[in-house]
Amino acid sequence: MIYRHEHRGGVWVDIERPTNEEIRQVAREFSIGERLETELLSPTPLPLVAGDTDFVLLVLHFPAQGEQDGETKNQEVDFVVGKRFVLTIRYEVVAPIHRLRKLLETQELVGGGASFSNDTLLEILFAHLFGAVRDHANHIAARLSRIERDMFGGHERDTVRDVSLITREFLHLEAALVSQEEPLGRFLKMLASRGFFETTFGERVLRINAERSQVARLAGTHRAVATELRETNAVLLEARQNEVMKTLTVISFIVLPLELITFTFGMGVPGTPLVNNPNAFWIILAIMLATVACMAFFFTRKRWLA
Repeated sequence: MIYRHEHRGGVWVDIERPTNEEIRQVAREFSIGERLETELLSPTPLPLVAGDTDFVLLVLHFPAQGEQDGETKNQEVDFVVGKRFVLTIRYEVVAPIHRLRKLLETQELVGGGASFSNDTLLEILFAHLFGAVRDHANHIAARLSRIERDMFGGHERDTVRDVSLITREFLHLEAALVSQEEPLGRFLKMLASRGFFETTFGERVLRINAERSQVARLAGTHRAVATELRETNAVLLEARQNEVMKTLTVISFIVLPLELITFTFGMGVPGTPLVNNPNAFWIILAIMLATVACMAFFFTRKRWLA
């Protein structure tokens, strides 16, 4: 599906889930070479920068939340930029670009014509894309806050998997943003060197790079927090397990003498004490209770019992 938006000094053409015919149609319209046309016909697994004197191609992958499982996935967006056009190709619905399209369509309906130029549009596109990545990172961080409350609420065992999954999501998020740094920088440098835009484009380049760097730092900070929480969760879980083991050990130390007393008086061999005593049961029970009381007093003095 092809969307066109005319603006001052150029046009933005956005193609969502393109067919081969749509790619060839746009390639003929903007005189895109056969080599780059081939790149646009199917998704590209890695970031890519290419071009000639008339246009520059950039392929980037932006982290986004999956619709089914909710985990982070990468969505490809291809940019082809010339002096009087900006072309974007995406092989699935990319929410920030879709929202920008709807916003521009609404402005057209109410009669508000767009007065921005090509370089302004390019900055707006990247601002929407990186803004969506920032929102996604903050959404994951909100889940991390809920896990933190559960963790310190006594549910350490339940949060082990959750905090590990979130750490992995931030790691993938940060990796995707780092992989964008070099190709995005080369792409913007190539645009500036070809003189497609006015001299103010240098300031836009700085803002675009700063936007990506800010989101990357945010993802790195959240990942560091998630890593620390995972380690804290492991310490809390280990401490709880140590408490359980201590309790079981104390119980074993208490039960062991009682079993020894029971075994001794239950042998039934000649000479066993209290065999013929009618109050033998109560005497043995008193000995066992006294033993338990003495051991409990001893463990309490040693602070082995909370």
